[in-house]
Parts: sequence; structure tokens; C-alpha cells
Amino acid sequence: MTTAAATRSKTYDMVYVAVFTVLIAICSWISIPAAVPFTLQTFAVFLAVSVLGGKRGTLAIVVYILLGVAGVPVFSGFTGGIYVLTGKTGGYIIGFIFSALIMWAMEAIPGKRLWVQALSMVMGLVLCYIFGTVWFMAVYAKSAGAVGLATVLGWCVIPFVIPDLMKIGFALAMGKRLRTIIKMQ
Repeated sequence: MTTAAATRSKTYDMVYVAVFTVLIAICSWISIPAAVPFTLQTFAVFLAVSVLGGKRGTLAIVVYILLGVAGVPVFSGFTGGIYVLTGKTGGYIIGFIFSALIMWAMEAIPGKRLWVQALSMVMGLVLCYIFGTVWFMAVYAKSAGAVGLATVLGWCVIPFVIPDLMKIGFALAMGKRLRTIIKMQ
């Protein structure tokens, strides 16, 4: 690849990562308050990795989280700051990185076939749920006392399963269409 073509490719990569970072932020602002807010973040996370691929999609998620840590109000409820990540729901946000990494790994091994992407999104979602739930329980225990796993699952996971599976379906459909439009590799 020529120097000009390589520079152009890197510029496109940066633009796509920035666009999906902003999309994740916008989707986090679309929110219904709850113990863990109902947002469209997970949709945007899955869409980013689906469209951009593992490397760029994960980078978009990491940039989103770093912006939030720096205090930019990109998290649910127009919040930002390290306190959001160290709070009860911070584990779910950090879990987005693990979701992206598992999607990236599955993309690298069997490829980008639709069933592989669907399975990787479900596995990523489960990993995010596990990490976020353990985090929630630990932080909650420090501030309010111990809480049972069944209770936390009732607050933080069970109400989200069907909406999150619907977001996965929507991300799969939109991701396929967007990849053909913008010709992502």
C-alpha cells in the first residue's frame, strides 16, 4: 500500500471509530431510568463491532469509556466521570469491552458469518452480564450491605434479556446493511 493510501486508510479508520464512539454516547442518552438504566448502549456496542470489526469496534468502545472517565457526559443520564465506572453500574459499562473482545475473537477464528456474529453477540452479552452483576454486587455490598444473586439478577439482568436480544437482532440486521454501504472489511 502506498503512503498516501495508508494515510487515507488510517484517516478513515479514525473517522469511523469517532462516529461509532459518538453513536454509543447518543444511544446511552436514550434511557429509561431503573436500577440499571434501559439504554440503547448495548445496541450501539454490538453495531460498532459488527460494522467496524473487532479492532476498530473495540477501539470505539474504549474511546467512549475513556471520554466518560475524563468527565465528558457520554454515559446514561448525561453523566461522566470516574465515579460512574466505580459506581454500582460501572461493571456493565466496563463489560462492553469484554463483549467486544469476545466478538473480536470469534470474528478472527470462524469469520464474520451471520450465525457467528449472532453467537458472539449473545456470548458477549452474557459476559457483560456476568462482569456487571459481580461488580454491582461488590459495590452494593460496600454501600448498603450484602445482596443476594437472585435479587441482583432480578434488578440488573432479567428485565434486560429480551430487550437486549432484540437489540442484537437489530444490530445484526443494521450491521449487515451498513457494512455493504460503507464497504467495511
